Parts: sequence; C-alpha cells; structure tokens
Amino acid sequence: MAVKEPITGFAMAVVREDGRWRCSPLDPAALGELDTAITALRGLRSTGAVFGLLAVDDEFFVIVRPTPVGAVLLLSDAAAALDYDIAADVLDLLRAEAPDDDDDVVWPEGDLEILADLGMPGPELEVIVNEIELYPDEQLQMIAQRCGFGDEYAALLDEL
Repeated sequence: MAVKEPITGFAMAVVREDGRWRCSPLDPAALGELDTAITALRGLRSTGAVFGLLAVDDEFFVIVRPTPVGAVLLLSDAAAALDYDIAADVLDLLRAEAPDDDDDVVWPEGDLEILADLGMPGPELEVIVNEIELYPDEQLQMIAQRCGFGDEYAALLDEL
C-alpha cells in the first residue's frame, strides 16, 4: 500500500489571528504521517483558525483542521488511499472505504464545509476539488485566494 519513493510536495500550516493570515512550513514528515500533521497543528495555539494544507506528489491534497476531540479532514481524492499511507489514514479516521482499484472516478472524502467559516463554502470547494486538470498546489492556491491568504500562500511556496 505504501509508496516507497520519497514523497514530494509540501505541508504548510495556516493561521488566522487578529484578522491576519500567516503561513508557515510544517515538517515534511507530515506528508507521510497524518498524526505528525495533526500534532504539529495542535502545537500552534491560536485564538483564530488553524489548519494544514498538504499537497502530496502532485496527486492529491489534504486539508487538516484540528479540533479538541480530533480533526476535521478533507481528502481531495479518496483513490489516493490505494497508494499513499496518509490518504489511507484520512479514510480510516473518517471511517470511509477506499474505492475499488478499477474506479477511475475522482471524488473527495471528508468535510467539504471545512473552510466554510473562512469564506470557502462547501459547493465552491467541491468545484475546485473536481478541477482534475489542476495540480494540488494550484487547487490549494485557488482555495487560499478565496479565503484571503493567497499572497501568504504564494510567498511561502516560493520559499519552499
């Protein structure tokens, strides 16, 4: 099930506090371990929103939003669980089944309303997820723009 090659992509934390957005890198290990991402995000104590954006191998993305009792999650493509441990971990936490190997359909799994309070309603997020000709970093850029932290997102990506 696990991909043995090094996982490429990026993991970033996004924090909104006092009306200002801040993006910072997460440990690259977060791309392979959901618990690593959740633990790192929980360590960023804030009175505002805290969530993580993980873009994995130009294949899919995960949005992770820690809560006091777990995490709210969105996996852009449930089929990624067939090849990536982190995607399988997301499905496990969501108690969702991985698709069949012969399914060519891309579908999200998790909470499409994960960023609704930040300006990204579920139906709009679903449209972005379904833009399959875009890479995950491009999809996340659209999300960042819509929520209001596009400049911070782009600046951090330039550094990574």
